[in-house]
Amino acid sequence: MIVVTGGAGFIGSALVHRLNQKGFDDIWMVDENDHPEKQKNLDGLNYSRWVGKDLFLKEVRGSELPSCSAILHMGACSSTTETNAAYLRENNFDYTRSLAEFCLKKDVRFIYASSAATYGAGENGYSDDESHLETLAPLNLYGASKQWFDLWAKEAGALKEIVGLKYFNVFGPNEYHKEDMQSMIRKGFMQVRDAGALNLFKSYKSGYGDGGQERDFLYIRDAVAMTLFFLDHRDIGGIFNVGSGKARSWNDLATTIFHVMNKKVNINYIEMPESIREQYQYHTCAEMGKMRSAGYVETITSLEDGISDYIKNYLIPNKHFT
Repeated sequence: MIVVTGGAGFIGSALVHRLNQKGFDDIWMVDENDHPEKQKNLDGLNYSRWVGKDLFLKEVRGSELPSCSAILHMGACSSTTETNAAYLRENNFDYTRSLAEFCLKKDVRFIYASSAATYGAGENGYSDDESHLETLAPLNLYGASKQWFDLWAKEAGALKEIVGLKYFNVFGPNEYHKEDMQSMIRKGFMQVRDAGALNLFKSYKSGYGDGGQERDFLYIRDAVAMTLFFLDHRDIGGIFNVGSGKARSWNDLATTIFHVMNKKVNINYIEMPESIREQYQYHTCAEMGKMRSAGYVETITSLEDGISDYIKNYLIPNKHFT
């Protein structure tokens, strides 16, 4: 039995979809059915139990959980604008620690979602070498909450046995329930479809033109493949970046959306809200050498090919990954 927390969410439901394709259906889905799009994410998936987070956590802490081979922990608060530190500590740190302690005690494979938000402005680089963990300075509480657990795992000596994945800007089908936290590909597609124009933030930092801010964008299929690589290679532990290894601008992203939709490029540069200006990342780019050295050899989808597949096969026909 495999447990997937956040199983109705973006990455979680895509993981279950791929596990089903690989022949696994004895899967426990841990999540809350709190959005109609989450229910659509579940359509067509095969799993043996649906359980809410609170009951699942009670079973874990009471050692009542039946024997399982792995826990893929994707469940967390993923809002980069969340300001409730106590809420983030409970949902992103305490929850993860309880699962990790259970897995370490029971010899269960544990793979958890960290985040590229832990790198902050990137002033100390984007290396997933664990010796650099203490130098990182997240720009928001969400990133800090992920950093808290990464540091705990290192201090506890757990990183030899568990895997933490620092997801960069993942996009693709099944993200529709994320509202403001959806990728700019989905938001941009809807803007172009409905208004014929796409809005990007102006730049407030020298060296970056409007729309020239950069991100490491990764298609969901690659994020899933990298995640399940560590399910297949249980002898590997540590923290790993999950990205493309390439920094691309928002202008690149926007232009590709217009081209895929056969529309004339029409970008509006708008003011960035003052509330996020001090926490805004102007550049992210995953160092992927550690992932490659671990044995991951698959070709990573280009931004253009990922956007094309997403728009043509999912957004235009209004389909989910399942």
